[in-house]
Amino acid sequence: MHNAAFAQPVPNNLAENIMGDASTHIFQINTLLKNVKSLMHSEFICPCSGGIAIITNNVPNPSDLSIIEKYFKSVKGINSNDIPSPRLPQLKSYLKIMGLPYLRADGDKITSENVIDFMKHIDLFENIPLATKPCIIKVSPKSDIAIIWFDI
Repeated sequence: MHNAAFAQPVPNNLAENIMGDASTHIFQINTLLKNVKSLMHSEFICPCSGGIAIITNNVPNPSDLSIIEKYFKSVKGINSNDIPSPRLPQLKSYLKIMGLPYLRADGDKITSENVIDFMKHIDLFENIPLATKPCIIKVSPKSDIAIIWFDI
């Protein structure tokens, strides 16, 4: 099972209140999600910069996020105007593969599709979603080696 996380922005004083009763909030959120037959469930809540992070078993869809937002807006002692919409992480990373041949065995240049097919057969890349197609760069004009960059 792979964990996902998303941020629920809340003021610091509310984050402290929510963390003080985190297990109850997790139980209530999971009950609401189960009632709508969501495949997602929350596992725990932890503080993060600007609010709280809710760790889940899957990446939440917009419906799941809406349910969680409505839940926090209904919690006694929390002003619903203080609860903005939850958001998924916005961090973007990249990986670089160096030293691959720039030309295939048939003499054609390698393509993004070739790289994606190759990555599907390597366990390391099994659960890494690509944000864009791989970018293939020849090391130098006289070289037959490529550097491949891809965003994850």
